[in-house]
Amino acid sequence: MNRLLLLNGPNINLLGKREKEVYGEFTLQTVEHELSALVQEYGGELDSFQSNHEGELIDCLHRANGKYDGILFNPAAYTHTSVALRDAIAAIDTPVIEVHISNVHQRETFRHQSMLAAVCYGQIVGFGKNSYRLAALAFLENK
Repeated sequence: MNRLLLLNGPNINLLGKREKEVYGEFTLQTVEHELSALVQEYGGELDSFQSNHEGELIDCLHRANGKYDGILFNPAAYTHTSVALRDAIAAIDTPVIEVHISNVHQRETFRHQSMLAAVCYGQIVGFGKNSYRLAALAFLENK
């Protein structure tokens, strides 16, 4: 069975309301619904968690270890600042794919560096909400 965790960091709860020109008009609930349906097509299940707090994201990663086949993680702004999240990902056995809605490499210079990418299974950026779909498919179709 494919059991995946969708993990989202700060301000992702505001999708559809903030910076629509960057992030689009879809909501986090839309992403969760569409991904859940996709994972179910493959006979799996999807759990979701979002927090604006770094420690809660770290705790979630720790709890997820060994319970999931993969984690789709949009760490948002913590991507560029959090050694603690990097260490949490490195400390668990469950593979993590870093996901970004926008192409961070086409944005402000400070967004070009990911503190997490080196300890992630992969990184998908710039495909809007389809970035999440591509990450899920990477787990579902590449066993």
